[in-house]
Amino acid sequence: MECHKTKDILHVKTLLGHKKIESTLVYTQLAKFEESDEFHVKTARDPEEIKALLEVGYDFVCDREGLLFFRKRK
Repeated sequence: MECHKTKDILHVKTLLGHKKIESTLVYTQLAKFEESDEFHVKTARDPEEIKALLEVGYDFVCDREGLLFFRKRK
């Protein structure tokens, strides 16, 4: 996403710690970006909350300190 935001492949190369630009190009060409990078974000703790978020189109992102994070494109 950094490449999409900055349009600076050399910045992304440095950020990712790649020695060769070719490695960075592989990652940036694999990424597919939609027009909007804005999301609605929700958290859940129990199975009922998780089920409700999944049913309305939220995708699981990660878990941290007992919270599950979900997002859906705006």
